[in-house]
Amino acid sequence: MRDLRRITLIARTAAAPARSWDASAGAANRLIFVDSFAILRGALDHASADVDRLFIDGAATEGEFLSLLTTLPRDFAGDVLFVSDEEHAYLSTTGRAGGRLLYAMAPEDVRFYLDAQHLVKKEPIAA
Repeated sequence: MRDLRRITLIARTAAAPARSWDASAGAANRLIFVDSFAILRGALDHASADVDRLFIDGAATEGEFLSLLTTLPRDFAGDVLFVSDEEHAYLSTTGRAGGRLLYAMAPEDVRFYLDAQHLVKKEPIAA
C-alpha cells in the first residue's frame, strides 16, 4: 500500500542533538532521513510535490543553506528549517506574495516547531 502522508526530509549529522522522532506508521508525517545535505537536495529535486518540509540539522553550512533557498524548485511551498548548532536556527517559509520569509529561531522555538508539526513524540509531563 502506498504511503500518502506528506514527507519531511531530514539531513542530520551524528553530532546533532538526539530527538524523539515520531517515525511510527501512525505518525502524521512520513520522515525520511538522508545521510548528507547533497542527498537531501537530490531527493527534493525528484519528489518536491510530495515533500512538506526540509529539516537540516547540522548537515550544512549557512552558505549551503542560503544557496539551497535560492535554488528551491519553483513549486516547492514547504518549510525549510536549518539548525546550525545548539544556539542558531532559521526557518524559511513561503510568504503570501510568493516569496520566502526567513525567521531566526531560538532553541525553544525549534522544539515548539517540531512538536507543533507532530515530528517528534510527545514528551510526558512530569507531575
